[in-house]
Amino acid sequence: MYAITTLARLCRSRIWGAAVVAISLAAGAPAVVYAAGKTSECSPKTAKTAAQKRACANPKATKSVAASASKTGAKRAAATPAVREVKSAKAGGKARKLAAVEDDGAAAKKVAVKRVVYKNGKRRVVTSYRTVNFAPQAPERLSTGRAFGLHETPDALALRSSVAYVVDERTGESLFDKNSQAVLPIASISKLMTAMVSLDAGIPMTDVMEVTDEDRDYEKGTGSRLSVGSRLSREDMLHIALMSSENRAAAALSRYFPGGRPAFLAAMNAKAKQLGMNDTHFNDPTGLSSQNVSSARDLVKMVKAAYQYPAIRRFSTDSNYDVNTGRRELHYVSTNHLIGHSGWEIGLQKTGYINEAGQCLVMQANVEGRPVIMILLDSTGKYSRFADATRVRKWLLEGGGATPQRTAGNTPTAQVATNNGHAL
Repeated sequence: MYAITTLARLCRSRIWGAAVVAISLAAGAPAVVYAAGKTSECSPKTAKTAAQKRACANPKATKSVAASASKTGAKRAAATPAVREVKSAKAGGKARKLAAVEDDGAAAKKVAVKRVVYKNGKRRVVTSYRTVNFAPQAPERLSTGRAFGLHETPDALALRSSVAYVVDERTGESLFDKNSQAVLPIASISKLMTAMVSLDAGIPMTDVMEVTDEDRDYEKGTGSRLSVGSRLSREDMLHIALMSSENRAAAALSRYFPGGRPAFLAAMNAKAKQLGMNDTHFNDPTGLSSQNVSSARDLVKMVKAAYQYPAIRRFSTDSNYDVNTGRRELHYVSTNHLIGHSGWEIGLQKTGYINEAGQCLVMQANVEGRPVIMILLDSTGKYSRFADATRVRKWLLEGGGATPQRTAGNTPTAQVATNNGHAL
């Protein structure tokens, strides 16, 4: 053993020095070992430091302190494995939680949270961090056309619409054809038929209709600006149904039809059959149902027929309109971003969207004096249908359409999907 004095000098803290002395005395007889290796009896005379003198003067207290120190050291030694085991268990728990989070498909990330505080009249931005779990986004639900691979059909204009059909209105000549025979959900394009059946009934347009719970969307669960209890004339209902694709307005029009909604749907399908729309079926007046299906070729017939109604031409091409519901004033705007755009002369239009149908657009427009009907179905992206229409117009202005473009092959009749979405 090293001399106690040497150990005490090596220890920077007096407490540790005293502990070393106590442990050394508890380990053996009350003898002092010097650096030279000589031993002598513990006595105040032989002791050189104050600690040594106190230890020699009261050996019982020294032994008590040493024993206490020894017990404390033993407890610490015994506690260390236990503490390590607890820490290990906690770490294992965290690892298991992290593994569970990863199994659920989520990922833990640190997010910075910034807040503004004022201290002594000075503005400071304090940043703190918290850990949150991010669940990955659900996989994209494909529209019916995309599910059948129609969007992969190549075409000369690189359109993003799965179906594109352009026809010369006067001659009936097909100018551009991409999957025109595919039968797909048509969403709110259905409202053109709703408008024709409503006008064919000859009911006064000044009659007031009230929105009820029966007009709410129980198909997709979408909302509406027309709250239950709103009261509008039939003309106002038809106006916002065509211009802004107001679903509750279209639903109310069908409910106030003689014979109610079942009779209205029967009239819609009868009108489609009368127009020779053999690939078309209507299941509701709004287009929210994915059972409302048609082909581009059939929709050309419907657009031609709808164009014969001055009210449909005027209401569908209006850019904005105000209505009074009896509770408040509502301002509506057109869902077609091409309305009022320079260079476009649109005689009739209707947009549509639900998840199963994708973004849809039908129009009657004049391109340098040439009336054409454009059918664009199942486009991807919020504005892609309008961009596709612009590409078609540019192509026509550059001389396109002299030779009909046919890109459609054998296309299957699309099945009905069950995704959620909204009609536009």
